[in-house]
Amino acid sequence: MSQLTEPSLAKEAVLQESSKLPNGTPTVQGYDWNQGVNYEALFQTYKHSGFQATSLGNAITEVQKMINCRMEPLAVEKQDAYEEDEFIKRRNNCTIFLGYTSNMVSCGVRESLRFLVQHKQVDCIVTTAGGVEEDLIKCLAPTYIGSFELDGKRLREQGINRIGNLLVPNDNYCKFETWVNPILDEMLAEQRSSGTLWTPSKVIQRLGEKINNESSIYYWAAKNKIPVFSPALTDGSLGDMMYFHSFRNPGLVLDIISDLRRLNTMAVKANNSGIIILGGGVVKHHICNANLMRNGANFSVFINTASEYDGSDSGAKPDEAVSWGKIKVDASPVKVYAEASLVFPILIAETFVKDYFKNKPN
Repeated sequence: MSQLTEPSLAKEAVLQESSKLPNGTPTVQGYDWNQGVNYEALFQTYKHSGFQATSLGNAITEVQKMINCRMEPLAVEKQDAYEEDEFIKRRNNCTIFLGYTSNMVSCGVRESLRFLVQHKQVDCIVTTAGGVEEDLIKCLAPTYIGSFELDGKRLREQGINRIGNLLVPNDNYCKFETWVNPILDEMLAEQRSSGTLWTPSKVIQRLGEKINNESSIYYWAAKNKIPVFSPALTDGSLGDMMYFHSFRNPGLVLDIISDLRRLNTMAVKANNSGIIILGGGVVKHHICNANLMRNGANFSVFINTASEYDGSDSGAKPDEAVSWGKIKVDASPVKVYAEASLVFPILIAETFVKDYFKNKPN
């Protein structure tokens, strides 16, 4: 019987010789569980684990860059950067813009967001109407865990609203209406008597003062003079209340242009800027567009599950923002393709929280 020879074409295809990778190329290495349970060590291995673990590891590095830059001394000539608007005066070398959609406040990420605001870890917020009202409503009544599979028709008959696998009884919004209507009356009275020009950020500041509840993001935002911008403030329950109020006691006016000037000016005057955005839509674009005014953010982290293939800004990769001048060309932005309730608590635990407790005065 004749001996068969290896097919040379197949062998060359399968065993093609590799080019050498550049020196210093990291190797894949996950966490060794023989070391026991050590979450800090586990998260430190993410950067070299591959896939979205590596993206999260890179995001941790990017946020730490923001924090380190923020703590650097501010040049003397920049210390009057916010003199035209005392409310948003800051003394940080890196202005950090935080953006998030309403579902982040509906779920337990709210407590992570509150920590950042409570301890002055960010300089301004951009969110949606739901991102404001859901926080305030939780001070009045709880949101419950349900299921994604619950029947919408049955829930409607029961007066229960579903947000993913969260449940919000309609009574919560009735309580919100009872609470917010007298505040809207006060605002209208101030507008008529004192000429107060109400903007979304001023409304949110007033609501944060009135809620007087330390579990609230906006209580701490008002207390710590961190401006909260919401250009679509009427797109939610708060807008519903304003709609009904416009019949009962008409005349309240909101000016969004003044807020646009405040937000854009924060970006223009910033020594450096960092952006952290959970989700997409208006909050993502509003922050990125403000940073266009300064020819781009220095540091950027996006966390969402959207893809870029429909041309949406929500799914756009950071490199698309570079093309617009919204992120600097020499920056190292990171996008994490993940649902934020899974990864954002890890991100802040490894950065803001760790840094806060490390530097917290005794």
